[in-house]
Amino acid sequence: MSIRLRLALTYSLVLCLLAAVAVGSIYVALAHAVDSEPVVTQPVRLPDGRIIGTETTQTVRRFTNAATLDKLRTYSVGALIVLFLASFGVSYWIAGYLLRPIGRITRVARDISATDLTRRIALQGPDDELHQLADTFDDMLGRLDEAFASQRQFIQEASHELRNPLAVIRTNLEVTLTDPDASTDDLRHTAEVVERSTDRMTRLVDDLLLYARNETPSLDLDAIDAAALVQEAADEFRAPAEARGLTISWDAHPGLFVTGDRNALRQALANLLANATRLAPSGTQVRARAGREGPWIWLAVDDQGPGIAPDDQDRIFQRFWRGDAERAGGEKRSGLGLTIVRQIVEAHGGEVKLVSVLGHGSTFAIWLPALVGEPAPPTTLPSGPPVEPLAPVAPVAPSTPVSADPPRLTP
Repeated sequence: MSIRLRLALTYSLVLCLLAAVAVGSIYVALAHAVDSEPVVTQPVRLPDGRIIGTETTQTVRRFTNAATLDKLRTYSVGALIVLFLASFGVSYWIAGYLLRPIGRITRVARDISATDLTRRIALQGPDDELHQLADTFDDMLGRLDEAFASQRQFIQEASHELRNPLAVIRTNLEVTLTDPDASTDDLRHTAEVVERSTDRMTRLVDDLLLYARNETPSLDLDAIDAAALVQEAADEFRAPAEARGLTISWDAHPGLFVTGDRNALRQALANLLANATRLAPSGTQVRARAGREGPWIWLAVDDQGPGIAPDDQDRIFQRFWRGDAERAGGEKRSGLGLTIVRQIVEAHGGEVKLVSVLGHGSTFAIWLPALVGEPAPPTTLPSGPPVEPLAPVAPVAPSTPVSADPPRLTP
């Protein structure tokens, strides 16, 4: 039995019960009133002059009252039956009208699948319980859509990020294995690069497992020397750069301490170097640098590649955005690398900035709050855009102001 039929029967039975109680009360009151009428003690003279005795009058009155009460019972039962049928029909129609939003919710729920959670009920009408139910269902669909999108996003980002260390490992191994004069130091250096790359891949796999358990990857915060990060990253990409005919160098004064996750920051720097070594033309230079400006530590990657058009510079950090060079037939990428860089930097309370001259090169600069209590090391900061067209451009200062003593980051 459907809920619509049950509601109609319930409403009809309740209405008929209330009507029966009302009619029964009226019948009992009328019967009591009739029985309590005074007894006739005098003869009654009719209009035609005849006289009826008291006994006959009493008999006629009792007969009339009984017939009236009998008709009242008959009419009341009939009225109750008609009332039940009419109320059932009206209740059935009203129940269908009121339950119509539930039918819409059911149809939308049947149409929704795990691959398309964009459908919404968007119920119109008054803000009643059914409207609130539909809004709650829409909110639940929104949360599910975000959860599925987050899951797909993480899988895409993880696959993208695994590609970089794998490429580094393969290139370094190929260079070492094809060199017949490779020394023990060369082999040790290759082994160290492979070890660092496998550490980064291990962290990505761990993050993937955490997401599978509905947990959020946390940052292992510690004091990190940005100069050491720059040196390690430049070392890691030396072989891939030389394989493409590029020169890679690094420049950083020790003592540029920040609070952050070493693996995450190295991943962000590796993404910038991967883009630079992939897009820079053969015979040019890629530089990784670090320095300090007030309460900020900056890490910059310069290349002399094709540069980025001014109209595209606002979109380059958007998810899945790829430059014209790649869309025109270059190496296909997912368009997640720079988005991941921005997410990592923002998670550390910093900013990532870009300065680019179309046709002459680009500089990506990561700005992070300096570690509290660390003295500023001597460093030469770029003072502005270069004079020579092909010289690396300067990092842009972050737009978010910080105090001279920025607070420590907490997990």
